[in-house]
Amino acid sequence: MNRPMNVVRRTAATATAVFMAALLAAPTAQAAPGARTLYAAPDGHGTSCTVARPCTPQAARDLARTVTGREVRVLLKDGTYRLDAPLKLGAADSGVSWAAAPGAHPVLSGGQDITGWRQNTDGTWSADVPAGVTPRQLFVDGNRATRARGEACAAATCDATKTGMTGATATGIDQWQRPTDAEAVIRVRWRNYHCRIAGVSGDTMTFVQPCWTNSASGTERTGPSWDSTTVDSGRYSGVAFFENAPELLDQPGEFVWNSTDRTVTYLPRKGENMRHAQAVTPHTEQLLVVDGAHDVTVSGIGFAYAAYRQPDTDEGYAGMQAGLTLTGATGPVDHAGRFYTKPTAAVTVRGGRGVSIDNTRFTHLGGAGAVLEAGTKDSSVTRSSFTDLSSGAVYVGDTEPMPGAELTGERNTVAYNTISRTGVEYTDAVGIWAGYEAELTVDHNSLDHLPYSGISVGWGWNQTEAQKSVLRDNKVTNNRITHVMEVAQQQHDGGAIYTQGSQPGTVLSGNYINRSAYGNTERDGNGIYLDEQSSHITVEKNVITRIGYKWVSNWAGYGIENTARNNWTDTAAPALGGRGSVMTDNLTGLDRLPAEALGVAAGAGARGGPVEQLRTDLARTGTATQSSTEETATAELALDADTNTDTRTLSEAGAWWQVDLGSVRHIRQVEVWNNSGSATGDFDIVTDDGTVHVSGKALRPTVIDLDSRTRMVKIVTTGTGRVALSQVLIHS
Repeated sequence: MNRPMNVVRRTAATATAVFMAALLAAPTAQAAPGARTLYAAPDGHGTSCTVARPCTPQAARDLARTVTGREVRVLLKDGTYRLDAPLKLGAADSGVSWAAAPGAHPVLSGGQDITGWRQNTDGTWSADVPAGVTPRQLFVDGNRATRARGEACAAATCDATKTGMTGATATGIDQWQRPTDAEAVIRVRWRNYHCRIAGVSGDTMTFVQPCWTNSASGTERTGPSWDSTTVDSGRYSGVAFFENAPELLDQPGEFVWNSTDRTVTYLPRKGENMRHAQAVTPHTEQLLVVDGAHDVTVSGIGFAYAAYRQPDTDEGYAGMQAGLTLTGATGPVDHAGRFYTKPTAAVTVRGGRGVSIDNTRFTHLGGAGAVLEAGTKDSSVTRSSFTDLSSGAVYVGDTEPMPGAELTGERNTVAYNTISRTGVEYTDAVGIWAGYEAELTVDHNSLDHLPYSGISVGWGWNQTEAQKSVLRDNKVTNNRITHVMEVAQQQHDGGAIYTQGSQPGTVLSGNYINRSAYGNTERDGNGIYLDEQSSHITVEKNVITRIGYKWVSNWAGYGIENTARNNWTDTAAPALGGRGSVMTDNLTGLDRLPAEALGVAAGAGARGGPVEQLRTDLARTGTATQSSTEETATAELALDADTNTDTRTLSEAGAWWQVDLGSVRHIRQVEVWNNSGSATGDFDIVTDDGTVHVSGKALRPTVIDLDSRTRMVKIVTTGTGRVALSQVLIHS
């Protein structure tokens, strides 16, 4: 149908404001005067596509291609559309809108029902799986099941090398029925690896290729030349867990796949009856592909149970960063990640112009939500929800720093979306990722409970081939990012907002960031992380609180001319690195957020929301002392509102640190932030009313609730180690 493209070129900020105002004002599915309306239904058939005789989505697409001289919209009636292959829209489908019929909530699904469950004597249930289906994920009554998994195996036992790993005897894997169905899941800093066992010989395991080689060092294809986060590196600490073996099936909600018998076995949760439960596994990879089309609108449609097949192949999942993987047995030397592979997504837009994905729902996916790539321009993902995804929510752009004009991503928008519990399986994935984009707008999104970084813009590290790129004029504004860099997921070296590369004109503003890497044991997890050559970026009027490490980080000297100004935060950070970088007029070390900051934070996100007000710190005006002092790590550094400075006593029996509040105060809570380099462990908190013991290493922070009237608060080691603290806060 190839109608003329009507693309309005304006600045990203203006475009977003005008676009969202029009979008919010107009009914989703209202037809333009004289428009031709076609209908589709899950049980559609025929070719008329009327409301009384709806057809399939594919038939509606084909009929729309024959219409000339009129606008066309396709309305999907209520129900689940089970797809064996993606719905594909090309240039001939330009100008057509696809929407939910009034009052309908249609869902395009790639799911395969698993039926015929039979109960086993051990309380598990098994079912046969249709040919061609590999259940990597299983959802029972809409709840994600967990692939049966074991305990962590430390590097001393599971010693990884370039060719394999020891530990088969100690873990019992050498006695497993089918070890070649099982995978090792490994997390090294910001990377995640999933490789299937290829064989076991004595104590040694080997893994499928090229997954293992691509996860190890020496290929010259695994990222920056200085990188040391491969499975055989010094930073490898062991296997997070092995998964998918019947010997590991011991917790309700776990399942295991038997590739030989083609069965899936599940241990039900309390209250689940597999005779009546709906069990679904993702099978079809992509649900909607828009390739080379323009002015296409998709609105009000759900996408569920799409698969991501690569991790089940010998490619496995050799994670590099942000959910992108290294694939292929051979390839060009590449230290800038130009040839990394994005995860498969439920919706993919390639080379689109003016494509709008609006008010859609992405749930229960084996891979990612939406990908805009291959030179997609003036397109958007807006007002949509993403939850329970194995990988990230939205990927925009590509990894080639200097693509041709047709392949450059420009003026795209990701706005007013809610993203939660993504990266469930591939924990190195981020909520929103953008590669080499220009005039990108990421605005008013809400991101919550993510394993790694929230929003990531830019690529290429400090590598020579990445130092000149199309990156410029990107806006990351008014987003709400909470509970990211989740400690339990063991991903490190990221931030709520993460950038790479020189990006002239890029602004990070008005964002509310709370609890990034909160509760960590080490200095890790930033608020805003200007990483690897990030340059010419302005960070202003953000509210950043309760952060595990720095509220803003620009550690590399080759990240230049960055500016952080007029931000509000409860901690301090060292000065920005790099020539010409400045920090000015920031309100740091706050123990109460002022009204202006509360207003900025409350308005951030898809629908605004509550703000965690800071609690007044009674220790701030106290007097600190300690039993001894190592070098310059004096006691008052725990009261300076800076979690980057530390106290440290000598290592001695009964070492202590204390604060005199100046008068008897009623205290209800003590926060102890560790010195991660010499973390305090197994200590007592002593007040005038008694003693509370804390076992294990102090976190960032360890929070202890009390009800005490006291003048003195003392932290005493119960052994012979140091008391080493980054911060101590006391609240009434």
